[in-house]
Amino acid sequence: MRSFVVSIALIVVAAAAAVVVVAQQPAAPMAPPELKTYMSAADVQALIMKSKTDRKPDQAALNSRLLSAAPYSVNMEYRAGVGPAAVHEREAEIFYIIDGSGTMVTGGKLANETRTNPTNLSGTGIEGGLSRTVSKGDFILVPEGTPHWVSAIGAEGRLVDMSIHVPRPVPSFAEMEKLVP
Repeated sequence: MRSFVVSIALIVVAAAAAVVVVAQQPAAPMAPPELKTYMSAADVQALIMKSKTDRKPDQAALNSRLLSAAPYSVNMEYRAGVGPAAVHEREAEIFYIIDGSGTMVTGGKLANETRTNPTNLSGTGIEGGLSRTVSKGDFILVPEGTPHWVSAIGAEGRLVDMSIHVPRPVPSFAEMEKLVP
C-alpha cells in the first residue's frame, strides 16, 4: 500500500513539473491579422448557401467574415431567428441588407442589459426605440452607443446582412477641450 501511495505522489509531482515546463515556454508569435480585400458576388452567394446549411436549428444567426483589413472587418450575418439586442460603445455599425427582410429597432434602452465584454452590452430586447421594416438593398447606420436589434425576421424566413464595424475611439478630455471655443 505504501509503494502505491509513493507511486501516486511521484506521478503528481511529475505532472506538476511538466505543467510548469509547458507554462514557461515562450508564447508562439501571433500571426498578423488576415488581409482580405475582395470577395466576388458568386463567393457571397456561395457563402449565403453555406450559412443556410451550416446554421444550427437553435442558432438565431451565423456570422461569417467577408473582408478584413485591421482594424476594420466586414461580416455577413445570416439571420433566421431573433437574437439578442446589442450596444457597441466604441464602434459604429453599418448594415446593408443583402437578402430577405426583417424588423430592426434602433435607439431606446436595452432590456435585461448585461455586459458581454469591455466595450459591448447585450440585452433580451429593446424598450422604446424606432422600429422599421428593412429589406434587400436597405442601409442602416447605427452610431456607437446606440442600442440595435433585429426584432423579427420577414416571411422569407431569413435576413442576410453585411455588417461593418467602424472603430470610433473616444477622444481624450484634452482633445475635447481643444474643440471648445
